[in-house]
Amino acid sequence: MSEYREAVQLLYGRVLTPAGICEDGVLAIQGENIAYAGSVSELPDELKQAATEVIQQPDGYILPGFVDIHVHGGNGEDFMDASKEVLDKITSFHSSQGTTTMLATTMTAPKAAIDHVLGEVHNYRKQGMPYTKLAGVHLEGPFISPKWPGAQNPEHIVHANIDWLEEWVSTYPELVRQVTLAPEREGALKAISWLKDHGIVAALGHTDASYEEVETAVEAGLSHGVHTFNAMTGLHHRKPGVVGAMLGDDRLSCEIIADGIHVHPAAMQILARMKPRENLILITDAMSATGMPDGEYTLGDLPVVVENGIATLKDNRDSLAGSTLTMIRGFQMLVRKVGLSIEQASEAASTNPARKIGIADCTGSLESGKLADVLLLSSDLDLQGVWIQGQRKH
Repeated sequence: MSEYREAVQLLYGRVLTPAGICEDGVLAIQGENIAYAGSVSELPDELKQAATEVIQQPDGYILPGFVDIHVHGGNGEDFMDASKEVLDKITSFHSSQGTTTMLATTMTAPKAAIDHVLGEVHNYRKQGMPYTKLAGVHLEGPFISPKWPGAQNPEHIVHANIDWLEEWVSTYPELVRQVTLAPEREGALKAISWLKDHGIVAALGHTDASYEEVETAVEAGLSHGVHTFNAMTGLHHRKPGVVGAMLGDDRLSCEIIADGIHVHPAAMQILARMKPRENLILITDAMSATGMPDGEYTLGDLPVVVENGIATLKDNRDSLAGSTLTMIRGFQMLVRKVGLSIEQASEAASTNPARKIGIADCTGSLESGKLADVLLLSSDLDLQGVWIQGQRKH
């Protein structure tokens, strides 16, 4: 019994393990970690005896916490304005929506502004994070195409700069997890190769690339695409474009904003059918207005108007400006409207993004020894509880 001296929390319900859903399941949390996930009949007696809290929800689902690798802010705050207070506000809100790990995502901005975000997130990670954990930073730009800026400020777009990347990575080791760029632009292929060599996800986005240019970039190390269908060349039967490459090349994983606004559910279905299950990744692309009422906000340094939860640039109402999506609503959309199974949707929301950014050894699935980043959902998929590293937050 000495192995289980620490107090244990037991959650009974439908437990999603890597082998599938265990209908008569139980999850044991001991300290920060998962001690057991599986059938009730195989739960060690020592864990039962050490239990100090027991939650019974036999019709509910026990799932791994969501991992959002593309999120700009929320709760009225933007990662570009990073400070401890701002980071607390963003992560506290998203933790209430089931996100247990995220990447702080920057905008196309002057180098000094990006330097600021990296420094603040680096310090925040060292101090201990009370809410959603920041696994690092996703640099969305500034190495994108001026033809597809979306809600990025075109004044700050520059060609890929390996000197900048080298400075950021040497100053803040293991902080930059993903860089989104336009692979057709000057210097992009060399940058992609450099990123691959340094274990950083090279992603395409805000790009005017042709199908052939994407394939060349994949050979150089490109492995991912952001917000599929949005801000990129579309599919044409004689010019497959970026979308054609993303749909057809199994070497590319694909993000999807599952809010029903950025992408029609039918297009999500097509993407899900085309990609191997491990290559579909749910994101929010959430901006500062997420969790807030309609009104005027900013995304980076651009003014945004939010009406009926839809964010658009104030100066171009035809241009979507991030989203007000949360991971729990995106997960529900994938199941209810797109038709994915609970297992598939959980892979897209948790397992796949964790694997993509290199943290699957500690989170993204419910397995003994991993961090207890856990969600409890009702039978109707409503969020009932959130645990981050074994501590219940909501």
